[in-house]
Amino acid sequence: MAKKIQAVRGMHDILPDETPRWQFLEDTVRRVFQSYAYRELRTPVLEMTELFKRSIGEVTDIVEKEMYSFEDRNGDSLTLRPEGTAGCVRACMENGLLHNQLQRLWYQGPMFRHERPQKGRYRQFQQIGLEAYGMSGPDIDLEVILISARLWRELGISGLELQINTLGTPDERKAYRARLVGYFQERRDQLDEDSRRRLNSNPLRILDSKNPDMAELIAAAPSLMDDLGEESRAHFSAITEGLDAAGIAYVLNPRLVRGLDYYSRTVFEWVTDLLGAQGTVCAGGRYDGLVEQLGGKATPAIGFAMGVERLVAVLEALDQARPAAALHAYLVVAGSAGQAGLILAESLRNALPGLRMQVNCGGGSFKSQFKRADRSGAQVALILGDDELENHCVGVKWLRQNREQIRVNHDALTGFLTEMIGEESRE
Repeated sequence: MAKKIQAVRGMHDILPDETPRWQFLEDTVRRVFQSYAYRELRTPVLEMTELFKRSIGEVTDIVEKEMYSFEDRNGDSLTLRPEGTAGCVRACMENGLLHNQLQRLWYQGPMFRHERPQKGRYRQFQQIGLEAYGMSGPDIDLEVILISARLWRELGISGLELQINTLGTPDERKAYRARLVGYFQERRDQLDEDSRRRLNSNPLRILDSKNPDMAELIAAAPSLMDDLGEESRAHFSAITEGLDAAGIAYVLNPRLVRGLDYYSRTVFEWVTDLLGAQGTVCAGGRYDGLVEQLGGKATPAIGFAMGVERLVAVLEALDQARPAAALHAYLVVAGSAGQAGLILAESLRNALPGLRMQVNCGGGSFKSQFKRADRSGAQVALILGDDELENHCVGVKWLRQNREQIRVNHDALTGFLTEMIGEESRE
């Protein structure tokens, strides 16, 4: 007996009973982003490996340990994208979207990282991201955060906490990095193995350590705020003042960092305690240095990314999402009415584009077909047999209401269904 084939570890199926929650999220995201004039960009799943080495950095865990990379038949090193921003920047540069233009863009799709699978974290995961290019002022930073806040309201998600920080300019950050390295070097014996490894390559990421044994050491570390100049302080103040004016609560988190050098000024995260260790559902920041780092002209940029699986888990935890749309009708066919039933259903769908109807296929007795109709969740069963064919009508059996079965002529069927659909929308 052949070995049973299963999904690749860390790559999961999203089953039909689960997809309504996903569709609700995706539809809401599209509507909210469009309301702010952000346009969708779709990029390839595969990119040249060099793109991520140059954007994320060769000494990061993502590039060193987590990327799915391979050589194709031409000997080129390709990588399944581990995140969406680099591909977005590459597409904009390659297609001239950043030349003397302002861009507001968003994307969605699968990303891939070879991590240890756990709830809310998979090796193939869905990500939604939003990016804005060409605007350097604090107004676009504020807009991006306001978009994310509106998205939570539209989704019915409550209890998320906005954490925000500023990383200053590259020069300010460089000065801070030197002070931070000196602080941790003097206390090297208190660092865990991971932090010692990051001390010279990525010292700011030490501040993001989740090791409780290092919490006190990190809390006493120097603050980047002390190295900020007047312009950086004013930029950050404009954002926090705007959040205050909009009534968006936030927490200043001086330990919120990004370990990559192209980040500057604003960084933020939305976090929740509903998912255990996987608390961040949305992370964003300004990355003014990335376009230049990838070979383009220096371009201010800001964006955020959201893990869809984590947001779906939050919706599930809050029992927040619309149910799957129920069928209006299930067409029961018998005798020689099989083909006629399909043709009748097509004419009804032509007349009523919003009609949700299933036609019985695969045969079966009236009794078994009515069982299928009931399981389908349809409001009514439409009955088409030889007698109904001869008399140009259908029987109507109500499945969710205690009403008497009736017959409706073909020429009145569209009006009957229109009225039924109207009653549903008024409920």
